[in-house]
Amino acid sequence: MRNAQAVSNIQPRRQIYRLPRAQRVADIMLTARAVFREKGYNDAVIAEIALRAGVVEGTVYRYFAGKRDLLIKVVEHWYEEMLTDYDRQLHGIRGTWNRLRFMIWRHLTVIHNDPAMCRLIFNELRSGAEYRETAVFELNREYTNRTLAIVQDAMDSGEFRGGIPLRIVRDMIYGGVEHHIWAFLRGEGDFSPEESADGITDIIYRGLVRPGAAIDRGEQAIRRLEEVAERLEQASALVPEISRTIGNASC
Repeated sequence: MRNAQAVSNIQPRRQIYRLPRAQRVADIMLTARAVFREKGYNDAVIAEIALRAGVVEGTVYRYFAGKRDLLIKVVEHWYEEMLTDYDRQLHGIRGTWNRLRFMIWRHLTVIHNDPAMCRLIFNELRSGAEYRETAVFELNREYTNRTLAIVQDAMDSGEFRGGIPLRIVRDMIYGGVEHHIWAFLRGEGDFSPEESADGITDIIYRGLVRPGAAIDRGEQAIRRLEEVAERLEQASALVPEISRTIGNASC
């Protein structure tokens, strides 16, 4: 009887479920991304990141050397997501002007939609002494090389003039973008990614296109649309005049 009672009092042991390492790391980085965006690098603390991620602080240090290492890994993952998305969308775009415009527009849109993350990269990571030794530096080069590959292809086909250093083209595009959006990142005003992309692409494309070369099909389509719009505006302006003329004739 005692044995039976003793057995009945034994509670089944609760199973402890542990997340796989990859899932735990992903959760920590996702939480860290949110905290870095909200508070910036200096005001973000590992203790809060751990609390939000549902782990003890020591778990964060088990996978990351410290806050700086965590930020670098977060930005690495952010870049990898963007590059995958860029490749997927760029695959279906034809024409040099269109492809170039897409890359510039996408870059401007990322900045416009995620200024906090961009401030972390521009102000915090790139100013660090270790930046060139990080995977982020290599990912940034891979990021800009997507655009330079479009320019190189146009040079190889004869659409763009040859002999222009790609480094100069890169600096004009991305340096121009950064100068254009700097006030926005400081919280001063806004900008339109669409309008800015059109203007920057037009300047770069017209500066590189070979004299006498057939203008890119995307550019031709834009010109045709502009011409149609202009004719429609002219036609609509003539309607009142035609109406007055008909009215006068009937009198």
